[in-house]
Formats: sequence, C-alpha cells, structure tokens
Amino acid sequence: MGSYSDRGVHGHVVHRLGARIVGGEFAEGDTLDVRALGAELDVSLTVMREALKVLAGKGLVDARQKRGTFVRPRAEWNLLDPDLIRWRARGGDTDRLLRDLADVRAVVEPAAAHRAALHRTEADLEALDAALAAMVEAGDDPTAAAGADALFHRVLLAATGNELLARMEVFLEPGLLERDRLVHAHPASGDAVPSHRAVLEAVRVGDAPGAHRAMLALLARAEEDLGLVNPPPTS
Repeated sequence: MGSYSDRGVHGHVVHRLGARIVGGEFAEGDTLDVRALGAELDVSLTVMREALKVLAGKGLVDARQKRGTFVRPRAEWNLLDPDLIRWRARGGDTDRLLRDLADVRAVVEPAAAHRAALHRTEADLEALDAALAAMVEAGDDPTAAAGADALFHRVLLAATGNELLARMEVFLEPGLLERDRLVHAHPASGDAVPSHRAVLEAVRVGDAPGAHRAMLALLARAEEDLGLVNPPPTS
C-alpha cells in the first residue's frame, strides 16, 4: 500500500494512529480500545473502522473475534510502506531507519548507476540534467534541495531501463526525503551538487565503471554529511 493522504478527518486519523503505533505508544500485541480512541480523536466509530482498515493494509493492526483490534508484531509490518518510513523518521526511530537506508542504497545505487550508463536514453539525460539544475537552483532552501536531490535519484533509477529497479523509488524516496531534509538544513553539510554531477557525467559518456565509482563516492560523502548532522553516540 502506498502513501495515504493526511487530508480530511479520515486521513488525519490514519496518520495519528499510525504514527502512535510505529512510535511505540501501543506495543506489539496491545488491544486497541476503538471506541475510546474514537472519543479521544473526536471521530465516529465509522471513521475509526475505515482508518483501521488502512492501517491493517499496512500490516500494523489486525482484528479477531473476541480479541478485537490489536497491534501486529513488528516483523509483520510493511516497513517499505512510504507512510511507515515517514512515521519512523519522525517518531524516534530515525537512527535505525537511516542506517538501514544507507545499507540499501549501498547495495542498489552503485549497480543502478552502472546500468544507467549502459542503458540511458537522451530523454533520461535530459531528466538528469533538469534534476541537477533543480539542485543548483535550490541553493540554501532545504526543502527544495531535498526534493531535487530525491528527484535525481529517482530519475537515475528510471535510467537503468529496468522497470523493477525504477519502482524501487517507491520506498527509497520517502527515506531519502527524510534524510535530505535533515542534511540540507544543517549548515555544516557540504555541497551535494559536485558528487551528483560526477555520476551524471559518467552516465552521460557511457562509462559504467566510472558511474559505479562516482556513486560510491557520492554515498561516502552522504555518510560524512549525515555524521555531521546525526553523530554516533560516544562511548
């Protein structure tokens, strides 16, 4: 299930309850008092039931006769769901999420850059040029910079010519936006444009090994910037 709009009463309830579950306010196995929660949120039982259906689709809750509605084990949550990624990032699970995201990117993106160098089209290059230009134009605006940065990586995945790789942006992009929101807002973080330009130029000339190396360098720089924003705890 993809990202769910937080507009309107129904969407508001979905996001409030989802964030509370993911944030640990309700533990795995806890039975939810649906009527009490509805009263607390000042919504009808119908709205509550519809919201819980959405959360059930994300793997967060289930319902059984005689037991009621309960929180499912974390192992059964759809951790690739964009909403769960956002709720984790903003609900105290940021460190673990960013570590996991960095590991996934290290596996996927160098190989994607390698493949993009071999299969990109002129349209792909135009889209990458536009994304890089948006990064330059964003300047010191952290929201615009994060959006342009995520766009570059989305276009790069599409440039592989592999539909499954391209669709990986569905779960990579929400995490990237949260990561970049932190990094681009920090005054100590470096300029991300040169490392992205190096990837683009290797892709442009069809240098697959060079694109792979450039992406590895980009990810190493990204880890350095993240370390400035979110330093590891000292022993």
